[in-house]
Amino acid sequence: MAPAAASGGSTLPSGFAVLTTFPDLLFIFEFVFGGLVWILIASSLVPIPLIQGWVMFVSVFCFVATTVLLILYMMGAHGGETFWVTLDAAYHSVAALFYLSASVLEALGTIMMQEGYTYKHYHENISAVVFAYVATLLYVTHAVFSLIRWKSS
Repeated sequence: MAPAAASGGSTLPSGFAVLTTFPDLLFIFEFVFGGLVWILIASSLVPIPLIQGWVMFVSVFCFVATTVLLILYMMGAHGGETFWVTLDAAYHSVAALFYLSASVLEALGTIMMQEGYTYKHYHENISAVVFAYVATLLYVTHAVFSLIRWKSS
């Protein structure tokens, strides 16, 4: 069946195979870009603190959850059970939705700060928006292929 082959099979890999199978390879990129979003948001100024709080929550939550899942998958904690395939698909779907909302709000906050803020802060927020959208794309891609894997399991 083509979808199962495209997603690396219907079971989750363990050990270092996590780093070589798609979509689980995306864990590394989600980790890197999520960390960049976290760092940039933590050091930036946003005109509405509520926006910064939500974006910080999303970036920290997804960074920690992605790290924990990556470590658990590498340890083989899933034991090949189908519950973990469901968990993987559900987590990445929720993370994609969270990151989409955070990206849109961060872009709105950046647009609102065009006047009255320094050039450095404005460009720092633009970088945060770009990396947040890249992280959103990564989580959406991972979610789609995880849902394909879940359906074929």
